[in-house]
Amino acid sequence: MLKETKHLITWQDWSDDEIHSLLDFAVYVKNNRVYFSEHMSGRTLVMLFQKTSTRTRVSFEAGMTEMGGHAIYLDWHTTNFQLSDIDLEATYLSRNASLIMARLRKHEDLLLLKKGSLVPVINGCCNIYHPCQAFADMLTIRLDKGKIEGTTLCYIGVHNNVTNSLISITSALGVHLVLVTPIQNEYAVIKPLMEKAKAKGLLTQETNIQNAVNNCEYVYTDTWVDMEFFNDPNFQKEKQKRTEIMMPYQLNSELLKNSKAKVMHDMPIHVGYEITREVIESERSIIFNQAENRLDAQKAIMLRLVGMS
Repeated sequence: MLKETKHLITWQDWSDDEIHSLLDFAVYVKNNRVYFSEHMSGRTLVMLFQKTSTRTRVSFEAGMTEMGGHAIYLDWHTTNFQLSDIDLEATYLSRNASLIMARLRKHEDLLLLKKGSLVPVINGCCNIYHPCQAFADMLTIRLDKGKIEGTTLCYIGVHNNVTNSLISITSALGVHLVLVTPIQNEYAVIKPLMEKAKAKGLLTQETNIQNAVNNCEYVYTDTWVDMEFFNDPNFQKEKQKRTEIMMPYQLNSELLKNSKAKVMHDMPIHVGYEITREVIESERSIIFNQAENRLDAQKAIMLRLVGMS
């Protein structure tokens, strides 16, 4: 009987034990990079991008290169994904690769890609989930603190795809997540996911930002406007509306003056909006460590999915 293909679409499809094991493995990968230098030899990763990217593309492509493999970059708009059914194109791609990583705008399209693929599919970001980012975030805390369980993390911003993946993975790893989310994208709020985390006692929704920041070990923020809309002329009214609502929730020195929390941001950063440059460059910031950890997080995910760990 053929073994069922394992994918990473959302952490909800993985058990708590599987996530714990993967995090331990990611720490090992980071501390022993040379050991994995040939583990992907002869393997190809296809990277399909419908959304723009810096960290996702670089970390996956560099990861495959460092492990002796090869990565192919495909811009959605220059492929036949626009002309054919997604699952059919995915079946073809999977006959030429060991892995597919897709960064798509719609979660439904990602599920169609998974349906057609014969190899593991990794969600490199969609409108509802961003599992690779959340995993790198947990790796960052684990490396910074030395352990993960019992940590208190405060997320401040719009309830979005990153929020959902944080809720799922923190619940699995025993991290208490405090949400300060004045704006909630309706399509992104998944009530059963939140109720499950609350039932474990690992999710709190807070309205007092000062209390939240003063009582957490790590404080995390994200863009207030989805990256594809930030400079879109047709989205400027909504951008202005969100900015007015969210500006009191900006991470700045005044807000953090009585807090010992370390600062995280998944990037790209819009300086002067969700965070100030002073905080980005402060000693409490671990933002660039967090971004760097995408590389080892992605390596661990790929190795685990192809059975090399």
